[in-house]
Amino acid sequence: MTSFWTRANRRLQTIRQWYERTPERALDQAYDAALMIRAIEDEHFDGNRISNSAGRYSENTFAYFQAELNKYLKIAEIRLSEFKASRSFLNITDPSASARPEANQASDREQPAIVLEKLKFIDAIIERYKSQPPNSLSLVPVSQVNGRSPLSSSNLFTAAERKKSPYSPDLISEDDSILDKTGVLPRSILGTLNRIKRDLDPNSEPQVVQSFRATKAKTLISIRFLLLLIIVPLLTQQLTKVFVISPIVDRIRQPDQAQIFLNYELEETALQELRIYEERLRFDSLIGRAPRLTEAQARECQVELAIREENAGVNPPIDWEGSIGRADAPVSLSAQQVRECLVKERADELAQENFQNGSNAIANIFADGFSLIAFAIVMLTNQREVGVLKAFLNETVYGLSDSAKAFIIILFTDIFVGFHSPHGWEVLLEGVARHFGLPANRDFIFLFIATFPVILDTIFKYWIFRYLNRISPSAVATYRNMNE
Repeated sequence: MTSFWTRANRRLQTIRQWYERTPERALDQAYDAALMIRAIEDEHFDGNRISNSAGRYSENTFAYFQAELNKYLKIAEIRLSEFKASRSFLNITDPSASARPEANQASDREQPAIVLEKLKFIDAIIERYKSQPPNSLSLVPVSQVNGRSPLSSSNLFTAAERKKSPYSPDLISEDDSILDKTGVLPRSILGTLNRIKRDLDPNSEPQVVQSFRATKAKTLISIRFLLLLIIVPLLTQQLTKVFVISPIVDRIRQPDQAQIFLNYELEETALQELRIYEERLRFDSLIGRAPRLTEAQARECQVELAIREENAGVNPPIDWEGSIGRADAPVSLSAQQVRECLVKERADELAQENFQNGSNAIANIFADGFSLIAFAIVMLTNQREVGVLKAFLNETVYGLSDSAKAFIIILFTDIFVGFHSPHGWEVLLEGVARHFGLPANRDFIFLFIATFPVILDTIFKYWIFRYLNRISPSAVATYRNMNE
């Protein structure tokens, strides 16, 4: 017993030391990432910043260096955040420092200087890549026009978002802020005038190339981020359910101890299905299409019936004990007994199926929770991509033709708030309740259908009146004509 507590105490001390060294470990990892960036600069770029402005490397080669740079910058940023967060939770000062040897105390006095040196080195490396311009891969040299980059005036990202990702270029220009571009003249007329002005400008070619590059990068980032938002939660839900939660639920929830049905609706459904199955067997028997059992099934059925009669206190036939044990004994069952055996078999199947559905419903609750956490983490750790996705969706929606806008609005309103939408909402809510193993509360469903589509319809109408009516009045007129 003493050795067990000794090992447990030693293990706890090891875990405590590992936890207290989290700031030092995070700082070392960020420092190593900065060293890797410096090594690439010294070995391949003569100590300068990683850039292909001199054209020393091919497109694929430089793409490799750019990917390595982004990877190490991301590692350094994450580890620095971990360093700051862990230092805010841990008490670095050791109250027992006075009892240490003199050599250890000297080492503790040198530790802040080492930390400062590492932080200065990491900040110097990251500072070199703040506001890094996108690398030109076109034949036309892209330079700053009138002392100002066409991509530097983005109003999409806030100062806090730029601070979070200082080395990532803004991909949204002033023209992409569609919601703010409302004035006396319609946006289409202003866009035509701006396009004519840009075509007549002799310095517009670099801007066009830069704008095309920004649009392409914005589209790729948006599609990739959309796939990430879909794939990561789904994979998290499936992996946690299959490999983590389901084994725990199956171990805790045993068939002989837990309830078979999670709610009364599942029980009523199973009883109704069993009743229909029994009536179907009786109907087939009455019309001369009684089911036939194999020899093995008939013998097993005979054993079950005998055991059931014995448990019920009914005296079995005189020779049932001897005949059951003989493989060559004839099996004679009535139609009623055959039906009882088939109904018993179907009841066992329904019990096993509903028990498994209950376990899956319990596992779905926790797996969906992990999925939501994964979705939140993806959203919080990719603030720049969220901003790019918002701009991409705004540009896509407001860039459609008037008839396409009206068609999409009518389609969505008819599906979610139209005449037939209550049936869809009812099916959806019942499916959600079945997914989590909850009874479908009819009162809640009817109350939801009576309120939520109305709120959604109000939001649609407010959006049309507040934004679409000012940005694209012709689309609103087309929508009204199509909706009449």
